[in-house]
Amino acid sequence: MSDIDEEEQDEVDANELPIATIEQTTVKSTTVEERTIVKIYPTDQAEESDELVSEDSEQAEELEESEAEQPEEVVDEQEPEVSEEEVVIEEENIVDTSSYRGDAFVVFIRHEDKVLLMKRADGVADFPGAWDGVYGIGDSTDVDAITTRIEEATGISAANLTYVRSAEARGLEFGNRLNDVTPVLFMSNSTEIEPRTLYKEAEWIDPGSIGDKSYSIPQIGELYGDVASYLYILKTTMGQEQKVASEIQARLSGTGSLQDIQGEIFGVLCAPMLRGFIFVEASAFHHVEKLIGRAGGRTTPLKNCRKVLPGTSPLGDVTPYLEPKAATAGIEEGDIVEIRASSFKGERARVTNVAENKEEVTVELFDAQIPIPITIRADQVRVTQRVDE
Repeated sequence: MSDIDEEEQDEVDANELPIATIEQTTVKSTTVEERTIVKIYPTDQAEESDELVSEDSEQAEELEESEAEQPEEVVDEQEPEVSEEEVVIEEENIVDTSSYRGDAFVVFIRHEDKVLLMKRADGVADFPGAWDGVYGIGDSTDVDAITTRIEEATGISAANLTYVRSAEARGLEFGNRLNDVTPVLFMSNSTEIEPRTLYKEAEWIDPGSIGDKSYSIPQIGELYGDVASYLYILKTTMGQEQKVASEIQARLSGTGSLQDIQGEIFGVLCAPMLRGFIFVEASAFHHVEKLIGRAGGRTTPLKNCRKVLPGTSPLGDVTPYLEPKAATAGIEEGDIVEIRASSFKGERARVTNVAENKEEVTVELFDAQIPIPITIRADQVRVTQRVDE
């Protein structure tokens, strides 16, 4: 066969081979991932491949539209289930505010230099066995109602009671409730007490001893101080007591940073017989510390005043220094004394007579050959040996 015939035959064979058509289509799956589909179609299927590609594209578009239109899944957020045990625990930790009381009072009754404390009975619900004033529920501004309550609890008649003052209420915790308790001060002409209602026992005590009670209602000392006062002792430099007292008076009459405690300081006392100390009457310890510049930070420390002694001072401990002591006190007939003045200074003698109204004593000298009675002032002798020793 010639070369021409072979070329013609190759052309015929090539024309008879099917022509392949390559189609490349990019579609999105239902998981929104792009994928490339490569399809190879024979020539006689080219038209069909166009239709398939078109169908795939339409299906991909429909899938995208359906996913876009599909609403997001709504998660039903339900509260977690709580067991009965957890509910019980939560209820136990809740304070019952329905039991809050705004109208309560505690009355402190004074007779001269003593204050009345009442001891609660063992069977009462709140603070059994605790020391208290006279506690009551009601309008703290109704003096008649408070007087009636005092008579119910103590037996003191209204005729023997005198209202003095009240102060602002304090929030006191009674079990699981909070009471706003108003302190009230009354004076009584009678000391006859018959404990009744909440109380089983009563005692008249020095106000300075309130803090010595081991078990009492909350803040009993502060409540009393709100309507009354305590005595506090200031330690001073020896010989400077009067100067310190004068400086305190000047501070209280000023217009500086101590104005807010002027109503809390009631008096200053300088006892001539007690050196190195003065007394301040006030409602609370921290007010005295602020007065002398030991608290608060804005007041200059008081010169020659070292500190406030801790605690309150019972009136019974202070009274001996407030009343002049008789010169004849502690001297009895038969005592041996030493004469400290007059021409007989240094002589020893025996007391034969004590004249208290004149504050004089009569003595006989030991060394005198003839006993001669000598009358001298009682403050000029010192007892060296008592008659009963």
